[in-house]
Amino acid sequence: MNAKAEPRPSASRELTITRIFAAPRSLVFQAWTDPKHMAQWWGPYDSTMPVCEMDVRPGGAIRIEMRGPDGAVYPMKGVFREIVPPERLVFATTAMEDEAGKPGLEVLNTVTFAEHRGQTRLTLHARVVKIAPAAAATLAGMEAGWTQSLDRLEDRLTGTAGREIVVARVIHAPRELVFKAWTEPEHVAQWWGPNGFTNTIHEMDVRPGGVWRFVMHGPDGVDYPNRIVFSEVVKPERLVYTHGEEGEPGQFHVRVTFAAVGAVTHLTMRLLFRSATERDDVVAKVNAVVGANQTLGRLAEHVAKMVLPLQAR
Repeated sequence: MNAKAEPRPSASRELTITRIFAAPRSLVFQAWTDPKHMAQWWGPYDSTMPVCEMDVRPGGAIRIEMRGPDGAVYPMKGVFREIVPPERLVFATTAMEDEAGKPGLEVLNTVTFAEHRGQTRLTLHARVVKIAPAAAATLAGMEAGWTQSLDRLEDRLTGTAGREIVVARVIHAPRELVFKAWTEPEHVAQWWGPNGFTNTIHEMDVRPGGVWRFVMHGPDGVDYPNRIVFSEVVKPERLVYTHGEEGEPGQFHVRVTFAAVGAVTHLTMRLLFRSATERDDVVAKVNAVVGANQTLGRLAEHVAKMVLPLQAR
């Protein structure tokens, strides 16, 4: 799926994300306005929503309780300001109440749903209206949180459960540097692949429609030719590409997101296979989950080396 995070007027207080979903906009709109659906996708990875109540009309109330993987509960309230089915939603949300019940964070959210070649182009604009000093740290995670929520919405709309491998890594460097390490061949050759692999890169044209051809050299001496075609390049936020030849067994789609959270980068790589069987075969035959995690570990180590000369200046 194509996705795009557009430039923000203010990196700390405003966020705009555009995402294209392979689903009718009536269905996408329903996923935002039916609490039974929203409870299945709202929130970061590994979170759940035991409470999701929405009175979907102008002036109607929203009440959400999100539970993190550690069991902590994060309540949120809100009110709908504007509802134009299936085109537009405007709602305000508040969170992080103090002992007196005064919210520490208020955000105005505008979501538009547009027809796009039989699919739905969703644009989210979130603007922080008020924020207390105690809540300021939450701004750093706003983009990552929304990105993960929209990823979960896409999973629900397209039925990708069982067909994916998802790996993530926090890399202690600015995302511009991490994106550079992923898109420049002189850097990629140093870290791509599981432990013990080396690479010969024949071409790497990082643009929509561009081809990346390379050979991975295994520690056992076996060579593994690879071909990747980029479908979306949004510097420094997102890469979308297809790995393998069209129609051949083992082909899969990849989306890599680079979310800035303060001075670090939350990187997520999602591999989507054509079937759960193909996904399971790759996991069994080449230990793909371990290999993907090792690859991101090598990326983190390489980026750390890139950071050292900058720190020495």
